[in-house]
Amino acid sequence: MADVTRLRTPAETGLSQLFESARPRFSSQKAIDREEAFRFFEAAGLPSRRVEAFKYTDLRAAFTEAAAPAEMPSDATAKAAVAGAKGFAGVEAVRLTFVNGHFVAALSDLGRVPAGVTVTPLNAALTEGGALLGALAPVAQARENPIYQLNAAFMADGAVIAVEAGAKVDTPLHLRFVGTGPDAFSTATRVLVFLGEGAELTVFESHESPAGIAFQPNDALDVVIADAAAFRHTRINAEGDKAIALSTLSAKLGAASHIETVNLVTGAVLSRHQLFLHFAGENATATVNGATMLGHGRLADSTLLADHAAVGGVSREQFKTVIDGDSTGVFQGKIIVRQVAQQTDGKMKSDCLLISDEGQMMNKPELEIFADDVACGHGATCGAPDDDLLFYLMARGLPRAEAESLLVQAFLGEAVEAVTHEGAREALIGEIEAWLKARG
Repeated sequence: MADVTRLRTPAETGLSQLFESARPRFSSQKAIDREEAFRFFEAAGLPSRRVEAFKYTDLRAAFTEAAAPAEMPSDATAKAAVAGAKGFAGVEAVRLTFVNGHFVAALSDLGRVPAGVTVTPLNAALTEGGALLGALAPVAQARENPIYQLNAAFMADGAVIAVEAGAKVDTPLHLRFVGTGPDAFSTATRVLVFLGEGAELTVFESHESPAGIAFQPNDALDVVIADAAAFRHTRINAEGDKAIALSTLSAKLGAASHIETVNLVTGAVLSRHQLFLHFAGENATATVNGATMLGHGRLADSTLLADHAAVGGVSREQFKTVIDGDSTGVFQGKIIVRQVAQQTDGKMKSDCLLISDEGQMMNKPELEIFADDVACGHGATCGAPDDDLLFYLMARGLPRAEAESLLVQAFLGEAVEAVTHEGAREALIGEIEAWLKARG
């Protein structure tokens, strides 16, 4: 049988050309194998509907061209961009600011980094080297993902954050990502968080860009959580209406460790947030929630893999999606329970509220279980607002739009309530209210 040659798209050809031109700039950085990462991506290509994990999110069709990596912005440009940033505004935190994918020290609170925490810009860490860089890409399944490997090939900046063993950090860190500029551009940031044994850290993450900018961010957050450590993470995805936003969270959990991550999506014409969790130690626990609000023909994809590879792991995943207009929501979730992972307790649920007749929701929850002493389950629902509840509220004098908004807030509230930090939780509630107000 003759070999079949896959035709490359203009975007794939453009990415190859961009990598070739960037190679000299990366030559001094030996901590990562960019060549291997890009060859992996090049062999796989931009994933299309023929790839099962991207069945509902065709990136091959979405990317008509490859935008060039953004240059370091001027001080004035960075300052103006950050002045308009809204994510977690008013919530007390140590800000680490990234504009167009580049760390901006002048707009960051490096002088306020809490005791027990060290922060190193990724660009400096890659050039100077460091033992912690060996912890990059801690989850094997993420390294088999073409979007994650594309980030590895092009990663330009980010941060390496280390928390000493036993440090209970009270002040959250806020990773503030802002995009700005008149022309199409791309970014590839990577943040590595390493928590020592018994450490605790709260991180906020916000991603924003103005409307009308053809912005192509591909961001990754790697987290290594040592035994008995706890990582709490709240994320806002609020890019502009022309952005194609790709993001990955990969986390390796030690024994008796905990991760809490909640992602709220209101932005981008197309977004895909990937989560890869590896339960490496016994009795690790995870709370993974998502709240998505879509309108105006947008598509948002939340894809999760929870790999239980040790005894006694507990995972709870709950995703809520509200769809207005001709938008599309996607949830793909898989819980894997290895044979060694007896007494695993995993529950996964995706719920969708359709507030228009034109929208659609694609749900694909899965279980893959090789152990026999487990308690695992999954489910998915999709439907319109309850007519009886709407009638009850309207009968008490509320206009239909206001009654519908109350039901939407209550629906999404179940996912948002998982955020333990009060300020972050209120920030997400504010984002929900702002989306509903803009809807009318």
